[in-house]
Amino acid sequence: MAQPMKMYYEDAAPIDALNGKTVAMLGFGSQGHAHSLNLRDSGIKVIVAELPNTNNYKLAVQYGFQPISADAATKAADLIVMTLPDEAQPEVYNKFIAPNLKAGQTLGATHGFNIHFKTILPPKDVNVIMVAPKGPGHLLRSEFEKGGGVPCLLAIHQDATGTAKQIGLAWARGIGGARAGIIETSFKDECETDLFGEQAVLCGGLSALIKAGFETLTEAGYPPEMAYFECVHEVKLIVDLIYQGGLDYMRYSISNTAEYGDLTRGPRLITPAVKAEMKRILAEITSGQFAKEWRAEYQAGMKNFKRLYEQDKKHPVEIVGKKLRKLMPWLKAKEVPQD
Repeated sequence: MAQPMKMYYEDAAPIDALNGKTVAMLGFGSQGHAHSLNLRDSGIKVIVAELPNTNNYKLAVQYGFQPISADAATKAADLIVMTLPDEAQPEVYNKFIAPNLKAGQTLGATHGFNIHFKTILPPKDVNVIMVAPKGPGHLLRSEFEKGGGVPCLLAIHQDATGTAKQIGLAWARGIGGARAGIIETSFKDECETDLFGEQAVLCGGLSALIKAGFETLTEAGYPPEMAYFECVHEVKLIVDLIYQGGLDYMRYSISNTAEYGDLTRGPRLITPAVKAEMKRILAEITSGQFAKEWRAEYQAGMKNFKRLYEQDKKHPVEIVGKKLRKLMPWLKAKEVPQD
């Protein structure tokens, strides 16, 4: 049985370990911008590394930063935080970070992928820590601005100075995590559970379920607009109820008819065979097979990734959804910018 995780709040997570220190944020995307702004608002000196003339570079300038190169940021910082995409981190680390790391510095990650799967191998004389907010960057920032926070996972991979945990707690405190709770874990557990959740439930599982439901209704002759509302639009309504109070609150909030259908038909869809496939997916993650596959895909130019992505963009559920969302201005619909 898994051991209970340790939780830390503001009284146990002082920001002192970062006072007078410099934090370098490598990347100003979703997580990078939120960490940078929250830490700065907490009184910590933050410098940003970004590629010139990119949208994120321009955004950092708008927020009052003067972005510099990754190697210059590494030389100037006490804590270097990598918020770049997983697939890009090893190249940036090997070219710009590793040659400039000094003993006693701290290397920070917001996801355990590259450290856990050893595509980044830091020297033994630096701290290696992770602070992973359990929410996207825009939520991390908006909750902080409201005086709240997003729960964060904290992991220590290497403690070269004896102060790695204090630095991690201070970092999590500075971005607002201690307001909601800091949960102590490991790089392994964060990485493997995160990948599994994405693949089996949150992204892969949900996307496939939505498409299968939409196709079932439209192939049976029902209007695609009706299929969209039932299989896409209302997903948020149900998920919001689960988010607020778990499955029990969701079932309390829906009709008895819907609840009976949930309890009797759900297990017919998510069968032992589906769970067996989930176990195979988890095994591919824990063995490193998925990490190797993803690295190979990236290094080969992501041809299969792009093919699958474009294929799904043309799925009828996406085409119908785009039309319907334009009829619902209160949604403040978002569309991916076109090149």
